[in-house]
Amino acid sequence: MTTIAIENPSHTGAADDAQLNASFARQPILNRDGMLCGYEIKVRAPELAVGAESDAGAATAADPAADALPGRAPEPAQLVARAVIRGLMQGNVRGALTGHPAYVDVSREMLFDDSIQHLPTDRFMFELPPSILVDDALIERIVELHGRRYRFVLDEVTQPDETFAKLLPYAEVVKIDFTRASKALLPKLTSVLKSAGKLLIALGLDAQADFEEAHGLGFDRFQGYFFARAQTSTTRRVSAPRHALLNLLQLLSGDPTVAQLEAELKLNPVLVMHLMKLANSSGLAVGHKVTTLREAINATGTNRIARWTQLLLYADGRKVALEDDPLLQLAATRARFMELAIERLPEAGRDEADAAFLTGVFSFVDAVFGGSLESTLNVLTLSRPIQAGILHRQGVLGLLLTVVEALECGAWDEIDSLCARLQPLTSEEIALLGLAAGAWAGVADRSAEGLERIED
Repeated sequence: MTTIAIENPSHTGAADDAQLNASFARQPILNRDGMLCGYEIKVRAPELAVGAESDAGAATAADPAADALPGRAPEPAQLVARAVIRGLMQGNVRGALTGHPAYVDVSREMLFDDSIQHLPTDRFMFELPPSILVDDALIERIVELHGRRYRFVLDEVTQPDETFAKLLPYAEVVKIDFTRASKALLPKLTSVLKSAGKLLIALGLDAQADFEEAHGLGFDRFQGYFFARAQTSTTRRVSAPRHALLNLLQLLSGDPTVAQLEAELKLNPVLVMHLMKLANSSGLAVGHKVTTLREAINATGTNRIARWTQLLLYADGRKVALEDDPLLQLAATRARFMELAIERLPEAGRDEADAAFLTGVFSFVDAVFGGSLESTLNVLTLSRPIQAGILHRQGVLGLLLTVVEALECGAWDEIDSLCARLQPLTSEEIALLGLAAGAWAGVADRSAEGLERIED
């Protein structure tokens, strides 16, 4: 989330010191290899003052580009558009993108406002919603922005219609709502669009079967949380033997000695290799290079080793950069969000923060191991409050897990409702913490507060 202050807003009916607040969440987009290649930015636009929205709509309908005219005071809808654009330029949004391009819905007001040209052309894709009013003025503006190297996406396509036909020549990407589009129409529609050179994104993939169908039809990108669901037939490759990671986690839960950790790690060369890399990264080894396993354990510390091992469960077995691994990114972001959020609540200490981190990191561990989530959690010997939070959404841990899941979908109304039970946390703070957690997860391999890059 980012908060944008508007100086002396005109025609809004609001006080001069009013603020327009825009909140942002992100949703991953994967390529055909299952790696992160972008994020859709879910926007919660600022709310207009009472009575201002109708006035703005009338002005826009009378003259779609009028707000862009020099010397004319912007209408409320234009102020909202500028708040969103300025919010997208803030560092917290940029950090949460972790180097990936952003796909963001744009309104007419955003497109006609010249401040949109402050957004980098190589970092932002403009999604045109199916409800946008298409006329000569809009087409002319799209052509102008296209000439400045901005790229456009047709969003939420379910079937060809008049809006689709008018905008298709100017779109580089077509995003098809896979759950709402006709299954009979999809093969022909994708074939025609691919022949026309369009890049296709399948939207709304929350089941592995839908992903496999979209993949078979030749879609280039995939959006949804299918990758975080337990699979019945195949499980994800991990970068170290599962039993080794579970044994290490069980040992770490019992406050082991250095000698015990050393003995366990020596049984697993892959883990030793990762730990040596971790100890020699991010300034952990002060003054000299760590050369022995015992030195690595002492330099890293058991708490850090525990967190590293927890996230290592999600690391892809291929040589994949942390910031490109969707499952690890989701686990790290959830865990960090939970930790940051619980620290904002009354009477939360270090133990509560650690429990929140564990709740987030293990909230979908069945995606790695298969089988039931409950049986996997039992193997991990997690505490009852953590298991109750994950399995039944009970207690404050369950509430925080529910709110971060809502944030991942941009379900702002649900977040509002949950915040009533998480006071003093607000929806705006939830969005801000989500961006901070995403940024932390994405640069963890380069930060003294994060983790070493995990790769074979």
